[in-house]
Amino acid sequence: MTGTIVDVPGVKVGHAQNEEALTGCSVIMLDRPSVCGVDVRGSAPGTRETDLLDPVNLVNAVHAICLSGGSAYGLDAATGVMQYLEEQGIGLEVGFGVVPIVPAAVLFDLAVGDHRIRPDRTMGFQAATAASNETCPQGNVGAGTGATVGKLNGFANAMKSGLGSASITLPNGLVVGALVAVNAVGHVMEPENGQILAGPRDDEGNIRDSVEVMKAHTFSPIPPGTNTTIAVVASNATLTKAEAKKVAQMAHDGLARTIRPIHTMFDGDTIFAVATGGIETSVDLIGTLSADVLAEAVIQAVKSAKAAGGLPSHSSIHR
Repeated sequence: MTGTIVDVPGVKVGHAQNEEALTGCSVIMLDRPSVCGVDVRGSAPGTRETDLLDPVNLVNAVHAICLSGGSAYGLDAATGVMQYLEEQGIGLEVGFGVVPIVPAAVLFDLAVGDHRIRPDRTMGFQAATAASNETCPQGNVGAGTGATVGKLNGFANAMKSGLGSASITLPNGLVVGALVAVNAVGHVMEPENGQILAGPRDDEGNIRDSVEVMKAHTFSPIPPGTNTTIAVVASNATLTKAEAKKVAQMAHDGLARTIRPIHTMFDGDTIFAVATGGIETSVDLIGTLSADVLAEAVIQAVKSAKAAGGLPSHSSIHR
């Protein structure tokens, strides 16, 4: 077991990135069409095919999920994932070939690296091609390549974040995993003790509490277009679309435990919940464990990140 989302049966993950431009995308590839739900809590989302996941709508399963940098431009990466799946003959059979169902969400990383280079169809295809269930790299990879946190004292005083993953396995064979690209405006903290791992820095380089910074202003100091945390939680449970949506809702608790503030007007925080099937269990258990592993994945995203784009990381400060 890897301790990451690829421990979930039927799940593979692939990354592609441009390390000079500091952007990339991550693809969750599914061995078979799987039930999926979504919950969008941020008020500035960039998404694709999320309406389709509403329980009242027709299509019941997805073939992959794409998480990407590049803001709205990065949604193009999902087209490359569709191209890969179509070439494999994978997708919804419509009588005139197949239509792969690939929901997607993006984060804003244009403030680092080269904003003229964004994840595109080619990068999405590369990430899909690289998908594996043997390992899941973390840190400055995929959708986390340009991710940052702690922007309430200006972007120059922010810190580098990245992509993280975690999983848990129960004795009955149930596996729950999470994959997250952490691009929060606020700070990231250990939920057990409140220790701030990465956040806004003051002029002396000290990491500050984001909420305390907000209190010092009579207006919102949140800079528009710099944020959004996007994630996928997955399990090998048997769920309906409505139940998967409930799991996605509950999983947001993992973000609330580790990121402050969260779900702001300038965030597009989005969580997809995938169920590959096989284990009968309660929705409440899956939702609770999804929040737990997502919180751990957020911590891993920050601890695995390396300094880049002129910004320090947790690991570069706490060597």
